[in-house]
Amino acid sequence: MKQGNYQGQLQQPIGSGFDRHSTAADVMQGVDLTGKIVIVTGGHSGLGLETTKTLAAAGATVIVAARDIEKAKKNLAGVPNVELEAMELTVPASIEAFAAKFLASGRPLHLLFNNAGIMWVPLARDARGYESQFATNHLGHFHLTAKLWPALKQAGGARVINTSSWGHHASPLVFEDPNFERREYNAMSAYGQSKTANVLFALELDNRARQFGVRSYSLHPGLILSTDLARNISLDTMKALGMVDDNGQPVHREFSGDKRVEQGISTQVWCAVSPQLADIGGVYCENTEIAILDTDYDPAASWADDMEKIQGVMPYALDADAARQLWTLSEELTGVQFNIA
Repeated sequence: MKQGNYQGQLQQPIGSGFDRHSTAADVMQGVDLTGKIVIVTGGHSGLGLETTKTLAAAGATVIVAARDIEKAKKNLAGVPNVELEAMELTVPASIEAFAAKFLASGRPLHLLFNNAGIMWVPLARDARGYESQFATNHLGHFHLTAKLWPALKQAGGARVINTSSWGHHASPLVFEDPNFERREYNAMSAYGQSKTANVLFALELDNRARQFGVRSYSLHPGLILSTDLARNISLDTMKALGMVDDNGQPVHREFSGDKRVEQGISTQVWCAVSPQLADIGGVYCENTEIAILDTDYDPAASWADDMEKIQGVMPYALDADAARQLWTLSEELTGVQFNIA
């Protein structure tokens, strides 16, 4: 069995032939997904919507798991090969119902995009008391993936793609207090922690699941100002981060993070379909390529001030012990045993 990516052993570019300017259309040239079954969480807005359209156009049947069904119906009108189902990632019963309905169909699951997420929101907790960004961005997707495992295994070559972010540089996983019960809440740190969790989950899932032909990846799509993800960020914060100018207009800069939507989804689509990744998993990708291991960034520095210097993945997001510990913690917090073997 090929080696895994613990401690970033595989974390280096492989010459994908693509770059930060590449679009999903570039990646999908010549790709036929007829007969493939795909699930995209949040596949009705932002990056998820474009991902849904791209995969459906290539012939895949795409099941969109959406919190807002009416919005999803409107946004997906006219898109072929799409099935729409309700699901709320912070409500365990909703995840259970969605997964049970899909498993009852008897279909394999070839691609799972754990794509939905929230960003930099004020402190909020779900019914269990869990911090909302950690609950939505990680715990809900852990629960969903666990419940869909039989269908992923059935596919005989499935891939799970976790949408993370360069925001993971803002915080490692704070195992002593993941839900901000004993420390002061900081929206950016909470978001960063949840995005680190996405990377660690992809790493550990790949390590455990590859013996069954299931591979997993995490990625940074890019800074894309036209999506709904930043809807909870104040104008002053966006100005401070250089995301908008004094008039509130998006500022587009020539650095690796700033992209249009069609460029942003290229990396997650590449993770899903690239034959170059057939024997490589558990890696963090950006700019339609496996990212470098970032050994220069100082976690104690101001993430906002150093935004344009950020690239690659932090070593703490690929740590073997942290990945295993997160798996155990996720089982404890969700009450779901994810027994792959």
